[in-house]
Amino acid sequence: MKNISAVISGHKTLREKIVEVLRETIIRQKIRPGERITELEVAERFGISRTPIREAFRQLESEGFLTIIPRKGAIVSDIKEQDIRDFYEIKGVLEGYAARQAVSRMTEKDIDRLILLNEEIRECAQRQDVSGMTRAHNAFHNLILESCGNHKIQQVVAGLVRQFLRFRFYVASLVHVEAILREHSEIVEAIRERDADKAEACMVKNAQLGLEVLLKEFASGDRER
Repeated sequence: MKNISAVISGHKTLREKIVEVLRETIIRQKIRPGERITELEVAERFGISRTPIREAFRQLESEGFLTIIPRKGAIVSDIKEQDIRDFYEIKGVLEGYAARQAVSRMTEKDIDRLILLNEEIRECAQRQDVSGMTRAHNAFHNLILESCGNHKIQQVVAGLVRQFLRFRFYVASLVHVEAILREHSEIVEAIRERDADKAEACMVKNAQLGLEVLLKEFASGDRER
């Protein structure tokens, strides 16, 4: 692999680029929960000093990806069933509130964009493009968050979701696509009708679907291990 310094783009610092590379590696489960990763290993792999790596490790620890153990290095953090339940409970509350606020703020153009994103999910599913589905699925939810008028909610949800990226592909999966499309359509319908109560309820219901799907996959993964 090429020296990481050679692929830094724009204004990103070396630490930021290392964080991106390691986060993506963990998300794609090339390094699995419980596995150890050391500063020396990363330094040798990318041909860089250990200082920015140490800084990157601290950031990834704050994001929940790593657990740093003194004199032993860092271990990829595991996620427990209760973590998943807590995540979707908070996500449901915040995204439900965001949908309620978005009802009075979203334009017809925004609503049309939601419909297009839902159709994109369907088309990606037909091509068995799970990565494309995940991108469209996230874009759908992000558009509602962006439209709610509360930047802090966007930041909080983004931070929560970032910790669960390595598990989100289970939610936007081919097996559950019809349920996703149906619930997204209900959210769009509620927003188009300017029904704040319905929009909030539909968004909370959608979070519950995500919880059920992920718990099922989580239990299956436990059995396989």
